[in-house]
Amino acid sequence: MVVCGDDGLAHRLAAELTGVYGEQVTLVVPASERTVRPPVVVRARSASALLDRVVTAAAGLTGNGNGVVTATGEPASGIRLMEAAEPNEAALTGAGVERADALALVYDDDETNIRAALTARRLNPRLRLVLRLYNRRLGQHIEELLDQAATLAAGGPADGTGFDASTTVLSDADTAAPALAATALTGTSKVLQTGGLLLRAVERPPAGAGVSAAPGLATLALLSPTDSAGLGGDQGPTLLPDAAAVRDGGARTTVVLEQVSYAGPSLPDGRGVMPWFASLFSRRLRWSLAGMVGCVVALAVALWLVTGIHPLHAFYLTLLDLFAIDDPAIGQSVGRQILQLLSGLAGLLLLPVLLAAVLEALGTFRTTSSLRKPPRGLGGHVVLLGLGKIGTRVLTRLRELNIPVVCVESDPEARGLATARRLRVPVVLGDVTQEGVLEAAKIHRARALLAVTSADTTNLEAVLYARAVRPDLRVVLRLYDDDFATAVYRTLRAAHPRASTRSRSVSHLAAPAFAGAMMGRQILGAFPVERRVLLFAAVDVGGHPQLEGRTVGEAFRAGAWRVLAREESGDSPGLAWDLPDTYVLQASDRVVLAATRRGLAELLGRRGRERAGT
Repeated sequence: MVVCGDDGLAHRLAAELTGVYGEQVTLVVPASERTVRPPVVVRARSASALLDRVVTAAAGLTGNGNGVVTATGEPASGIRLMEAAEPNEAALTGAGVERADALALVYDDDETNIRAALTARRLNPRLRLVLRLYNRRLGQHIEELLDQAATLAAGGPADGTGFDASTTVLSDADTAAPALAATALTGTSKVLQTGGLLLRAVERPPAGAGVSAAPGLATLALLSPTDSAGLGGDQGPTLLPDAAAVRDGGARTTVVLEQVSYAGPSLPDGRGVMPWFASLFSRRLRWSLAGMVGCVVALAVALWLVTGIHPLHAFYLTLLDLFAIDDPAIGQSVGRQILQLLSGLAGLLLLPVLLAAVLEALGTFRTTSSLRKPPRGLGGHVVLLGLGKIGTRVLTRLRELNIPVVCVESDPEARGLATARRLRVPVVLGDVTQEGVLEAAKIHRARALLAVTSADTTNLEAVLYARAVRPDLRVVLRLYDDDFATAVYRTLRAAHPRASTRSRSVSHLAAPAFAGAMMGRQILGAFPVERRVLLFAAVDVGGHPQLEGRTVGEAFRAGAWRVLAREESGDSPGLAWDLPDTYVLQASDRVVLAATRRGLAELLGRRGRERAGT
């Protein structure tokens, strides 16, 4: 595997490939400075993206002065480090792209990744490519172009069987958004997005005597048993246990898969007459109009009682008096004359109210794209700080889950404001570090706070201020540096032990998706279970004798793999999670399964590679 990048995502991806999948990786990065990096809180993103010699030394590597990092024997981490100013043909050739199975291009610049991908496809048509692109539409076209180039270079589909030269375009914002959204809801980033669903792995303590724990969608693992002192034993976790092992688990904690859902209040969608009327006029003006209507009704009823005329006639005369139409009550009773004077006075009061309504309606029509304000009485929502690249994706994901959101953004030209208008999400414009901004977002009644601005100090300051207002508030903050995120998490956890705190690095959240794409399109994600890993993959049943023609129960192999769901086609595509054990898997089926690394390698027929010198 070859990984090329200029920021923390490249390093995290290389570590994911070696630590989770056991692959040998060549990491290509720009030449680093021989100086100590400034503190992470104040350094710029571009500066923090460069590797220095400290990282190289920590990996057990030494430089030879020629741009390629070597060591005595193969590095223990399985990573070969190479320095190159840019991923040109010479750099890719030196990294061994011609012999590699997969190449990840995760530079922060779309043009650099596209240029390198075109070069790599020419050098190795059978290479599996993974690109980091933020532009979704351009990414779709590039993916089709590179796939077509691979097919033609390999001599057509007939000659291209037996290898996977796929091209996968990913965005770190898209891959990190589901984990950030799930963390705000559930406090964990062990999430999996597939079939339009957001799933999570949950640890459930042992149930009481005679009571079984809810199984969720599937039981993934049994954690290590604990001794009388509450310490973990030496047995280790049991991955993908069968029903008998779960029953015999006794006091062992189970890890189950369940769907992330939200059952709290939702924001109004703005449809119907009343929401439209409410958005057209302010609350104060609506109360003024309601008061004037009540006044007119009261005058009409009083006229009916005083004169004894028909109620409709009384209402008509009241409107004439109200609008000052010449019909004086000369020669009539004193009560009728008094009511006429009161109606005229009410008409004078109605004039400015009508004028204000007209002006406000015209102003509303001129600013139909204006941002909504948080409604009164809102509670149980998520406060999202920042509507940049990451914040926009997170906002879209939260609204797909029907979770009420209030956004806070300091830049009136932020890219995510258009998305907020389209989704009719309330937005508070202002600097989150200023007093009163979080209060305007109803932070005291919020469910969680998601701080995903591009400035680490802003996120940290907002979280600390929110914790001062709500000590029990669940907070999730995005920090660029992974080490800094760990330090902040530990400190906040120690200061507020009863509150849920999560600090997340986007590179840490996005790396599993990029690593899964490098292993092949069938890999959906991975969950760590203590010191072991569970992989989730989408596999075509055809061509796998362990699956084809077998029932779901027969295809299950404890400790190796387990079929979880089947993809449904037709008018309503999706995933069927309630497969009975008697269902027979057909060659045309495509299933989602959980597997260990060894089990997936056996199922897919992937040969293990022997490391050099072993």
